[in-house]
Amino acid sequence: MRKYFLVSYLLMLVLQILICNYLQVSPYITLSILPAMVLMLPIRYGTIVAMILAFLSGLSIDFLAEGLTGINSLAIVPVALLRTPILRMVFGSAIFSRREDISIRRHGLIKMATAITLAQSLFLILYIWADTSGTRPFTFCLLRFILSLIPGVLLSLPISNILSSDGRDL
Repeated sequence: MRKYFLVSYLLMLVLQILICNYLQVSPYITLSILPAMVLMLPIRYGTIVAMILAFLSGLSIDFLAEGLTGINSLAIVPVALLRTPILRMVFGSAIFSRREDISIRRHGLIKMATAITLAQSLFLILYIWADTSGTRPFTFCLLRFILSLIPGVLLSLPISNILSSDGRDL
């Protein structure tokens, strides 16, 4: 387990706040590394701890970056709730029996990208649903989802490497 995980996590939280405040490319793109941050929480953290950390992280982003309070929290807590099933589905249940944290080096880029894509998809569906509240057409929401998913996954892969227990090796 990485010694300074909490410091790295807090730095990534600051990075997410900076992305939200200064990197608003288009109304079609929502960049978020928050789902990758929640996925990379150590396996020893249970679902309740992950949900609490996700809620606090989302709330801090809502207060310090986004204009709509609660939208990130609303979208990230279900990701934390489904973190264990996502990890079991992609990496298998052996990581839980061995208490092995996930990383690109140990499990491969394809598996990590798949897990991040699932978490990012869930986050974006809930975020876009809450943000548009039925006021935008489905085509706008679908385009926003697709245009946000691709850069979000690409941005989250290096973040997951930084937060992994062997992130310096890759």
